[in-house]
Amino acid sequence: MSIFVEFIALLLLLTLFGSCTTPVYARFVVEKNSISVIAPERLRSKNDGSIGNFGVPNYGGTLMGSLFYSEKGSKGCASFEGDNPFKTRSSRPTILIVDRGDCYFALKVWHAQEAGAAAVLVADNVDEPLITMDSPGENVDSDGYIEKITIPSALITRIFAESLKKALQNGDEVIIKLDWTESMPHPDDRVEYELWTNSNDECGVRCDEQMNFVKNFKGHAQILEKGGYTLFTPRYITWYCPEAFILSSQCKSQCINHGRYCAPDPEQDFSKGYDGKDVVFENLRQLCVHRVANESNRSWVWWDFVTDFHVRCSMKNKRYSQECAEDVMKSLDLPIEKINKCMGDPEADVENVVLKTEQDLQVGRGSRGDVTILPTLVINNVQYRGKLERTAVLKAICAGFKEATESAVCLSGDIETNECLERNGGCWQDPQFNISACKDTFRGRMCECPVVNGVQYHGDGFTSCAAVGPGRCALNNGGCWSDSKSGNTFSACSDSDLTGCRCPSGFHGDGQTCEDIDECKERLACQCDGCSCTNLWGGYECKCNANHIYIREHDTCIAKNTSSFAWFVSMFVLAAVVGTGLAGYIFYKYRLRSYMDSEIMAIMSQFIGITRKES
Repeated sequence: MSIFVEFIALLLLLTLFGSCTTPVYARFVVEKNSISVIAPERLRSKNDGSIGNFGVPNYGGTLMGSLFYSEKGSKGCASFEGDNPFKTRSSRPTILIVDRGDCYFALKVWHAQEAGAAAVLVADNVDEPLITMDSPGENVDSDGYIEKITIPSALITRIFAESLKKALQNGDEVIIKLDWTESMPHPDDRVEYELWTNSNDECGVRCDEQMNFVKNFKGHAQILEKGGYTLFTPRYITWYCPEAFILSSQCKSQCINHGRYCAPDPEQDFSKGYDGKDVVFENLRQLCVHRVANESNRSWVWWDFVTDFHVRCSMKNKRYSQECAEDVMKSLDLPIEKINKCMGDPEADVENVVLKTEQDLQVGRGSRGDVTILPTLVINNVQYRGKLERTAVLKAICAGFKEATESAVCLSGDIETNECLERNGGCWQDPQFNISACKDTFRGRMCECPVVNGVQYHGDGFTSCAAVGPGRCALNNGGCWSDSKSGNTFSACSDSDLTGCRCPSGFHGDGQTCEDIDECKERLACQCDGCSCTNLWGGYECKCNANHIYIREHDTCIAKNTSSFAWFVSMFVLAAVVGTGLAGYIFYKYRLRSYMDSEIMAIMSQFIGITRKES
C-alpha cells in the first residue's frame, strides 16, 4: 500500500500543472459573501466572509439576525446545553459567532444548528487572508452530521471578530446582515455551469453524494436546458504521469495515451479490481456522450446516460465495462460509432483532444480558481460552495439569472417564498379584476405594471397602474369613469384615445369622474321659439308646440301640417325636377351611344378598305 500512497501523492502534486511542458502554478480562489453590521451605529460597516464548503449558503438572498457569543463553549466543539441556549433581546434569527480551533469547522456549525442558530460566523484565530472552510473526511463523520447541515456559515477575520465580540461584551445589541445576492454573478438570462465529476463509484461517501445529486437533480437540469435557460457542461479531472515514471507498472495501470491522462486506482490497491485507466477511459466516454448528443441538440441526454450507467454498470457489481456502457447507449439511441470516434485510441502516443481540453481547464484563470475538489460545481465562472444537494444547487443556479428572467423551476415553493402572497408585496392591485403589479422573482418581488391580455399597464407599480393602448377599454374600462342608468351606458374611455380619459358628450369632468350636463338649465339647447327642454342623463329632449316638429341640427321648429295647395305645388315642383333629370339622363345616354357607334363604324370602314388594297 505504501507504493500506492507514494504514487498518488506524486499525482496530486501535479494535479494543477496542466501539462508536463508548460507548468502553471496552482491558485485557489476563496468565494465570499458580504457581512454588514447594521447596529450599533458606531460599528456600521461592510465586511467579507468566506463561504463554507458545506451547509446551504443562501445564494441570491439575505439574512438579518442578532449576533450571539458566549465565553462558555465559545469554540462550539460540544453540544450546547439547554433548550434555548442563545438568548438575544429581539425575535430576530440568531447568528452565532464561534472561535476557530480544537475541532472541525463543520462540527461547530452542526452543534450551532442543533441549538437553533440560523447561521454561524467562525472567528479566525490568526491574522491571515480568508480561507475556505471545508468539510472533514468521511472517516471522522461517524454520525453523518455533515450531510445534515442546512444553515449557512462563513469564516471572518480575527480583527473583525474581535470588534463584534467587544460590542457584545459592552452590552450592545449587534445586528448583522448576511448578503449572498452578489456572491453569484447574474449578468444575463442564461446561466452557464459545469460539474467537475468522476465516473468512479468506489470512492466512498463523496462518490455516493455525487451520484445521488446527479440522480435527484436530473429533472431540474433537463427542464432548464431544454428551455434554453442554462448551458451545462460536464467536466472530468485527470492527472498525468511524470516522464520518468511513464514505463512503470503504476503509470501503465493508471494512465492512457502513454501517461498523459491518469486517475487513482478505484480500490486504492494496484493488485485487485479495476485500474485507474478504466476510470479515465469511462470519463472520456461520458465526455464524448455529451459532445455527440450536443451536436444533435440533445445535450441533456448526458444526465440519463450517467444515471443509467451508475445503476446498470456499477463497479460494485463488477459491471463497469465498455460492453455495459454500449448497452446503455443503445437504450438511449446514442450513436456508438460517433462516440467511439470521439474517444480516439487510448494506446496512441499522442494528445487526446477531448482530455487535453479538460486538463487545461482545471487551471483557474482570471477570477476563477483552480479545480482541486471533486465533485465541484462552477456556476457563471464561480465555484459553488455548499452541500451538493438538489435544492441547494438549484438555489445557487437560480441566483445566477438576471432578475425576472429565471425559469418557473426557480419559483417552486421548496426554494423560494412568494412575497406577493402577503399584502400583495406592497404593490398596486385591482382586486375587482384580480390584476396586480406584484411580480415574484427569485431575489424577491418587483412592483411592475403588468400586461393583461395583450394590454400594457403603465404607472409606478406601487400606487398606480393604468391601461394604455388599443383594447384598453375592455379591461376595467381603461381605468376611466363609466356608469349605466335606465339601460344606457356611457364611458370616458375611447379606443381612439390611447392614453387618457375624456368624459363623453353630455357629461363634464376629468375622465375619472363624470357628471351629467343639464343642457336645459345651462341653456345649451332648445333655444328656439316655442321649444320646451327636458334634461336626460347624458343628453336632452326638445319638443315644439303642437303641429310643429323639432329639427335638432338647426335647433328650430317647423310646422307639421300645411295647405293642400302647398302640398300640391311642392309635389309638382319635385316631380318636375325629377322628370327633367331623368329626361336629361336618357337623352345623354342615347345621344352619346349613337355618336360612339358612328365613330366606331368610320374606323372599321377605313380598316377594311386598307386590308382590301393590301390583299
